[in-house]
Amino acid sequence: MIQYILRRFFASIPVLFGILLVTFALTRLIPGDPCRAILGEKATDEVCDRFIKEKGLDKPILTQFGIYLTEMSRGEFGQSFRFGMPVTRLLAERLPTTVELSFSALILSMIVGIPLGIISAVKHNSWVDVITMVWANIGVSMPVFWLGLMLAYVFSLLLKDTPFWLPPSGRISPGISSPSVAEVWGLTLPETGFVTGFFDFISRMNILNALLTANWKLFKDAVQHMILPAVALGTIPMALIARMARSSMLDVLGQDYIRTARAKGLAYRNVVLKHAFRNSLLPLVTVIGLSLGSLLGGAVLTETIFGLSGVGRTLYEAITARDYGIVQAFTIVIAVFFVVLNLIVDISYAYLDPRIRLN
Repeated sequence: MIQYILRRFFASIPVLFGILLVTFALTRLIPGDPCRAILGEKATDEVCDRFIKEKGLDKPILTQFGIYLTEMSRGEFGQSFRFGMPVTRLLAERLPTTVELSFSALILSMIVGIPLGIISAVKHNSWVDVITMVWANIGVSMPVFWLGLMLAYVFSLLLKDTPFWLPPSGRISPGISSPSVAEVWGLTLPETGFVTGFFDFISRMNILNALLTANWKLFKDAVQHMILPAVALGTIPMALIARMARSSMLDVLGQDYIRTARAKGLAYRNVVLKHAFRNSLLPLVTVIGLSLGSLLGGAVLTETIFGLSGVGRTLYEAITARDYGIVQAFTIVIAVFFVVLNLIVDISYAYLDPRIRLN
């Protein structure tokens, strides 16, 4: 197993390098001038020449790429043209929001999608199955931006005087304190370093921070703010998970060992949950892993609609501003997430199906 993990790790290095190379080239092929995209159309040629020279954009492309690789080897991603700060710092501030939103949407998708898929398979060709699949088709086809606006309109405006009111934007309400994990636990951390960065990262995820610090007021408020974005972002993977769970369960329920288990007199509930569901997990795990990767990279519209300053919204703003450093850094981080998720999915196969372990 360790050899397999190492082999996959080294095989992913050329993939990540290729993504970095393509992203680096495409950002510079996008039509538009980064100077005027940031400073405005009225920027003079003299100002733009000075801007380009200060940012090192006057050097040959290969030289710029070599400088960027050197910075990456030191754990840096350069400076942001637009925000005037290190991209690493900006990434540490924005990534926790996207991670929290993506995992919230995925958990919601699994909690709703998997049971619906199982029920639909067990009640095959019944009215329950028909309603579930119609809902799944609608969920896959529903635009995220439209659903987000409708959810905000219904739960924030129409239901504003009811107990079902939910906040339309932001991560926490004004006045709600969110002390860091290190501060609550009384930890003394160095100013910089991996441990400090790790605690800062988890402290920026409000729901996880509230759980680790037992701050239940923060937890309630953070969950309320996350419900609408998570529902809007998780509707499509929810429908995909439900359809895949149904399809995989139908294949397994038709196998001989399921009929044998039922012929032995085992309770139908145990047959479905302990035998059929466990053996239908392989394709479901694949869909869940790919869905999480898609959620991490596809939260642009959701973050924009609900006013969340995450990776997706920042990446969109960076593309319009021709902020090369942010585009390159955020793209490579999302690519790393995809590679790691695919590796986790492949490793999980060996535990779910012993035959794969033997091969």
